[in-house]
Amino acid sequence: MNKQLLPIPDFFDASRVSEIWKVDYAARADSARNWAHQHDLQPASVSKDRISLLLIDVQNTFCLPNFELFVGGRSGHGAVDDNVRLCEFIYRNLGSISHISATMDTHMSQQIFHPIFFVDKDGNHPAPYTDIHTAELKAGTWTFNPALAPNYQIAPEYGQQMMIHYAEELERKGKFALTIWPYHAMLGGIGHALVPAVEEAIFFHSVARLAQPDFEIKGDKPFTENYSVIGPEVLTGPMGETLGARNLKFIQQLQSVDKLYIAGQAKSHCVAWTVADLLEDIQAVDPDLAKKVYLLEDCSSPVVVPGVVDHTDAANDAYVRFAKAGMQIVKSTELIS
Repeated sequence: MNKQLLPIPDFFDASRVSEIWKVDYAARADSARNWAHQHDLQPASVSKDRISLLLIDVQNTFCLPNFELFVGGRSGHGAVDDNVRLCEFIYRNLGSISHISATMDTHMSQQIFHPIFFVDKDGNHPAPYTDIHTAELKAGTWTFNPALAPNYQIAPEYGQQMMIHYAEELERKGKFALTIWPYHAMLGGIGHALVPAVEEAIFFHSVARLAQPDFEIKGDKPFTENYSVIGPEVLTGPMGETLGARNLKFIQQLQSVDKLYIAGQAKSHCVAWTVADLLEDIQAVDPDLAKKVYLLEDCSSPVVVPGVVDHTDAANDAYVRFAKAGMQIVKSTELIS
């Protein structure tokens, strides 16, 4: 395995990481084959060390300015800077990274975290970034939208019971309150797609190392949030009905690799909750597995909405907890050893 840092290919343009454009697959495939020959890159299948990279929700909706949930962090341009570093990390470590997985937050309009799911007494939907608490649901400040009940073959009253149960479960588990987000990561829309510069880097790696990437859908269930790719926020409804299922794929993958690097958006939400769920699985299986996990701290940013909410401290506290459990907090400029 090539453990030297490779140069950045000439086609990579950091100034375009914040833009939408079409990846030229044919040209990138040709350049990847030439790159592999030039730098003596072997197929990932023959690598002695198994180094995986897990990218959390590196999608236009979170990573590009002017999209629905751009993760700007406190700097205001966090996700763009993160993805410049992430692309450079992939290219420089092309000979070391043997496998790449990318999660895809995947939504439709009628989901529990979108405005249409709730109404007030006047029929108005909650504004984006509204937090909905158990007390407000019990008081009828917000109610499950009764017009949606036939879509799920439930009575409106039971829909409200489900909402109260859900909010109570979030509070019991110490999770974030049920947050209403702008419509985002809409299946079939441009916001759902990977950022072109990152997609290009993943494609380049797949051809240069003959390594098929994985793409993991999450967040498509109507009655639960799914910040984590490993599990939904709430698994069951008030009558024990299944709202979503835990995904054991990633603890199984961790057992089979030497190192797992993790990056993506947002550090305070989908990254933090994915890592937290992974840590829970690790502690149930073998706490020493935590030492295999490397968090690229300069390739993730927290949710910050100026004047509304700032989750920076919560994100940093989570990373401190992950480090205490044995995970490695590293920068993208560090050589994979």
